[in-house]
Amino acid sequence: MRADTALGLRMPRSLTGRRVTRVLLCLLVLAIFLLPFWTLVMTALSGATMQSGEVALLPRQPTFANVTDAWHFGVARGLLNSLIVVAVGLTLQVSVSALAAYSLARKRFRGASLVLLVLLATMMMPEEIIAIPLYLVLGKIPQPITGGTLIDSYGGLILPLVGWALPIYVLTGFMRTIPDELEEAARIDGAGDFGIFLRVIVPLCRPALATCAVFGFLMIWDQYLLPLLVAQSKNTYTLTLVVTSLQSSQELSQGVRLAAALILLVPSVIVYLLLQRFFERGLLSGSLKG
Repeated sequence: MRADTALGLRMPRSLTGRRVTRVLLCLLVLAIFLLPFWTLVMTALSGATMQSGEVALLPRQPTFANVTDAWHFGVARGLLNSLIVVAVGLTLQVSVSALAAYSLARKRFRGASLVLLVLLATMMMPEEIIAIPLYLVLGKIPQPITGGTLIDSYGGLILPLVGWALPIYVLTGFMRTIPDELEEAARIDGAGDFGIFLRVIVPLCRPALATCAVFGFLMIWDQYLLPLLVAQSKNTYTLTLVVTSLQSSQELSQGVRLAAALILLVPSVIVYLLLQRFFERGLLSGSLKG
């Protein structure tokens, strides 16, 4: 019989040799993924002057001055704007996606498959293709309260993020696996469509919703092209724009620029760690049921 293989390599036949090989491979993978993050943190916490492109494996003259300097160079305002856009945009995105998926998965109507196909087709178009049309459309939509258009406003930063095909596709596939008997029992108890959606479908879809929330958060948090088009003043700059502008500045030190990048990275790590359990359950459920 052939010995087990890992990463395309033949594993040793002895149990001790296999364990040692697995440990070495795990350490290699950890080094590949953690080394860039480690050097980012160490350089951001180093107070010593370093050349452009230079990084530190250990902090030189440890200090938090780089973080505070980056905070005062617009990171604070960018972080606030990004949090507002993520909070509102992700809530609307998941809510709209769940309602659309419920209609596609639990309602029978002609053209449902075509609608889902069209939604999936939007994922195949690079966002650069619709950049100019999107800018022109947002420039013609008036703001009901402050006047003007959606350009250089939170509405312009949030509205294009609401419709995304990926969570609709994931939730549609998940909702189709829910037994029809549960919905029929709820109707016998007098529940309507909206009541069934809130009390039956949504609780059963929590793992899938958490998975969509993680993907949606990362998609919104890492947005660069949309804020670049919409944000015209520093008051509406998101954190990605602020960090990009700091990276191109020659007046700031390497530590300050990497400290800003570290602040941009931390929320993504926190959200994934908080939703990791639900995220893995959602992926596992989709692989078993889909």
